[in-house]
Amino acid sequence: MSTAQIVISVLGVLGLALVARLLKLGESKITSPDDAARRAEELLAGFVARRAIVSRDGGAALVSGNGTVAILKRHGARVAARRLVPPLRMTDIPEGVRIETDERLFGAVTLVGVYPDDARALEAPLTLV
Repeated sequence: MSTAQIVISVLGVLGLALVARLLKLGESKITSPDDAARRAEELLAGFVARRAIVSRDGGAALVSGNGTVAILKRHGARVAARRLVPPLRMTDIPEGVRIETDERLFGAVTLVGVYPDDARALEAPLTLV
C-alpha cells in the first residue's frame, strides 16, 4: 500500500466523521429542560410536558406532565423514555438521585447532580388531590 493510498484513506475517514458530526448523528445527549420536554412529548403518545430536570451529564431527565412523569435516558445513540405514575421510588445516592422504573429492560435511572428534593418537587403537584 502506497503512502498516497494511506493518506486518501485517512482523509476519507475524517471526512465521514465530519459529515456525521455536522448531521449530529449519534448525539443523544439531553442538553436542556426544553430539549427533555420536547423529547418526552415526541416519544410518549399524549404526553404534555410541563417541567423538566436534566442530569448534569446529559444522560437522563425527569419530566412532569399531565398526571404522569416521563423518565428519559440515553440508550446508545438514542434517547429512550418511559411513563411513570407518581409516587416515584427514589434513592438518594452520592451522585444524585436514582429512580427505579420496575422495568427489567429499562432499568433504574440515575440523575447526576439532581437532589431528591428537586425530583420530589417535580412530582409533588401530580400527587396532590
